[in-house]
Parts: sequence; structure tokens; C-alpha cells
Amino acid sequence: MSKEKKERTYNYRITLVDDDTHDKLWSRKFTKLNVLVYAITAIVVLLALAWCLIAFTPVKTLIPGYPDARSKYDAIQNAIRIDSLENVISKWELYSENLRRVVDGEEPLKIDSLIKAGNASKEANEKRLAELSLKDSLLRKEVASEDRFDITSGSGKTLPIEGMHFFTPLKGVVSQGYDKALHPFIDITAPTNSVVMSVLDGTVISAGWTDEEGYTIRIQHDGDIISVYKHNQKLMKKTGDKVSAGTPIAIVGGTGNTADGEHLHFELWHKGEAVDPTKYINF
Repeated sequence: MSKEKKERTYNYRITLVDDDTHDKLWSRKFTKLNVLVYAITAIVVLLALAWCLIAFTPVKTLIPGYPDARSKYDAIQNAIRIDSLENVISKWELYSENLRRVVDGEEPLKIDSLIKAGNASKEANEKRLAELSLKDSLLRKEVASEDRFDITSGSGKTLPIEGMHFFTPLKGVVSQGYDKALHPFIDITAPTNSVVMSVLDGTVISAGWTDEEGYTIRIQHDGDIISVYKHNQKLMKKTGDKVSAGTPIAIVGGTGNTADGEHLHFELWHKGEAVDPTKYINF
């Protein structure tokens, strides 16, 4: 008896009846499985209808960020104008080149010859680009290996010292100023463990210890400029290292026999002469 109850299937029925005559107008019999199938079908149909409504009707223009017909028209017109401007610029470039050639007494360029030459040299250009790419990669490797200790590579393209932007080497107070005859450098005092920084991009040409100067580091910069940092507690760069302006290079200290307390002994040299750093650097 319990087995029959478990295997029994429950059926349901929806019926529409006239309230006055009690006549049956409509009746539908279903099970739980039928309800699930009908519900899934209805959801799929509604989603399909919503997608069609958005994809094939102007309703999609109501979606924020979706371009309307006017925006598409403007985009097409702008693309046409850009193409026209490129053609005009090309014509003006050809015109100016021919004008230059005529003034110099040379043979003017011909459009037909340019087109033929461009078509004929397309494959040659592609082959040449591949060769140049290979040569460029080899050259980069060679330059990278040689440039480690190169300290004059950009000296021909630098600004005069008055036009350079120097980074402050140490955030502190200038305790003793520059004197060309007696004190051709400056001393800067700062709290213990303050960081000393490079004033410009450059290459470390020496970094080490001497009994008189303590831990000292010298940096060669473009424009025949050398900066010197003495009496440091610790050096953070070694000879040959490339540094950028503002890069930490040492920790301020008081090492060396000539040091009088913790401070930075800072020198700035230009074309072999010591200059006053306060004229070019804000301390």
C-alpha cells in the first residue's frame, strides 16, 4: 500500500466556470512537470522577444552610450573629411617638394613615377625593414655593452649649466657657504640617516673610501659637469652605475679625518672649475 502511494502521480486542473450558469467554459489538466516546462518556455520566449525588440527596433538608441543614427552619420562624415585632408596634405607636400627642387634647379618629381616606384619597391622595402630590424637589435646589444662606462654620450646635446634643472642633493641646511678661494664647496647639515641624492642624471666615476674624505662618490653628468659627495656614512652606488636625478646614492655621515660632525661636503664642477652650487640649486 505504501509503495502505491509513492508511485502515485498527482494531477492538477485549471477550470473556468460561468458564475451564473455554472457551465464549464475552459479546462486544462497538468502535472508539476508540465508547469516547469511551460515556465521555462515562457522565459525563453520573453528573452527572445526582448532581444529582437532591442536589436531590430529604435529602442536600442535609448540605451546609455549607444550611438544613435546622428552619431553614426557624424562619424562617417568625419572619416571622409580626414581622408580628404590627408589627400590635400599629400598634394601640398608634393607641391612644396617640387617647388624646392625648381628653386634649387633640380628635376621636379612626377606623380606617375612616384606611384610606379612605390609599387616596385614595396617588396624591397619589406626586405630592407627586416634587415634593418636585425641590425638594430645587434646594434642595441653592442651599445648596451659599451654604454656602461660611457660618460660623454650625450654631451653634445645638453643645455648650458644655467638652463639645467638640478635636484637638491640633501634636504638640510647649508652650514657653510661657497668661497672660491678658501672654501670652493658647501657643507650641508641634516638629520642622521638622511638620504643623499644625485643632482642630475649621470654615471658614477668613483665610489669608495679615503682616510681624509671618508666614503666619497663622484658622478659625471652631461655638459662637462661633475658632482662630488663626501663624508658619507654609507654608499649605495658603485663605480660604473647609471643614476638618475633624485636617485639615492648615499647616507649622510661624518666619516673621514677632515669631517667635523655629520654633514654632506658637496662640490659642483663645470668644465674643470669649481662653481657655487647655490647659484643653480635651491637648498
